[in-house]
Amino acid sequence: MEEINWALIAPLLVIQAILMIVALVDLVKARDTNGPKWLWLIIILFVTTIGPIIYFIFGRRNR
Repeated sequence: MEEINWALIAPLLVIQAILMIVALVDLVKARDTNGPKWLWLIIILFVTTIGPIIYFIFGRRNR
């Protein structure tokens, strides 16, 4: 197995973690979402980097 190049992977992992944390905080603070909150929680946590982006595009209600 080849050695992992952490210089390329580490920034992607940091961006993914930041997106996930910001989406989770926004989900907790949101009164209303487009769909049930439990479903958005699953999407944010288990659909890796795309999940938080999907939440920000489709899950948030206009305030």
